[in-house]
Amino acid sequence: MLRKLLFGAAAAGAVAWLAKNKDTAKAYADRYGGQLKGAAPGVGREPAEERLNDPALVGKVESEVFRGDDIPKDKISVNAEYGVIYFRGEVPSQEVMDELTKRARAVDGVRAVENLTHLPGEPARTT
Repeated sequence: MLRKLLFGAAAAGAVAWLAKNKDTAKAYADRYGGQLKGAAPGVGREPAEERLNDPALVGKVESEVFRGDDIPKDKISVNAEYGVIYFRGEVPSQEVMDELTKRARAVDGVRAVENLTHLPGEPARTT
């Protein structure tokens, strides 16, 4: 019983301190990646595009670039390195090649796009 009373008193003290020191509590939450209750989601965090690691960025690019059926995804691989997206593989036309680049550049977090795809019958590009 005494333990519950002490815990309740400590919790009440913490709530009172937070209510009195909102700025200090917010600075602490921002510094350590948390957020204050009642604050908008993401307050104090970097934008999503700043936080995405390369595998997450690849997933995001794939989900947005290959959303429809107009770009065949079975012959195209997507990689990322430091926010730069690399497309490799065979595409059916120059229009599809250009559309890949255009769509990838529109994805938040993509710093640049290197489209190394090639047309049927052409050798694969390496640079």
